[in-house]
Amino acid sequence: MLKGLFGWLSSDIGIDLGTANTLVYVKDKGIVLREPS
Repeated sequence: MLKGLFGWLSSDIGIDLGTANTLVYVKDKGIVLREPS
């Protein structure tokens, strides 16, 4: 079950932990969260 859940998450969500901003990208929606780090 967890393998299927993590497989879904890894292909549809991206997280960028940059030095100035943290971005969360969702497939088909674009950037859904942009916050200062």
